[in-house]
Amino acid sequence: MSTVYDCSREDDRQAGLAAAAGELRSARLVVFPTDTVYGIGCDAFNPNAVNALFDAKGRGRNMPLSVLVGSWTGVDGLVLSVPGRARDLIEAFWPGGLSIVLPHAPSLAWDLGDTRGTVMIRMPLHPVILELLREVGPIAQSSANATGRRPATTVGEAREQLGETAGVYLDGGPAGEAVASTIVDLTSEAPRMLREGAVSRAEVESVLGVAVQ
Repeated sequence: MSTVYDCSREDDRQAGLAAAAGELRSARLVVFPTDTVYGIGCDAFNPNAVNALFDAKGRGRNMPLSVLVGSWTGVDGLVLSVPGRARDLIEAFWPGGLSIVLPHAPSLAWDLGDTRGTVMIRMPLHPVILELLREVGPIAQSSANATGRRPATTVGEAREQLGETAGVYLDGGPAGEAVASTIVDLTSEAPRMLREGAVSRAEVESVLGVAVQ
């Protein structure tokens, strides 16, 4: 049976983080707050956990999972290389609402869906998920909702949609602004904005010094 932990209380927060880390290490799913909307995640390197996440969402592999990291340097071991423009965006907007798509490191033994050799990475700006990431490492994740339904902005909304598919729910209070992250694709010569969200196109272009397709 799933358990909700109130992360506004220090004792409950520490118990919840420990329980969440245990769930992730056991190939199970966890729901957590981020600076955008609530997320549901698993061990990025466990294929059984990744398949369970797809099943929980009712989501096809044609919509691959993204990866959350707990530090600026967390991206380094996950991608083929980190170009200068990616470093510029990381320094400007991480932690925060910007996701970056890059070619993933070919040596990694993971399967996040039909990624075509890429990975979408973000460092979120929320103390609860950052603490969990620093404990367990990269987390494969998606928004905490059933596919086709509105992303959850409270732990109650997430639990109503996902139920017992997640063993631990970390309650970080209501999401500040229910705005998805901006996604910038840096896999080709010209940067492309796949989704405009928490970070505006103008802000991205100001950092890169070029127009974004």
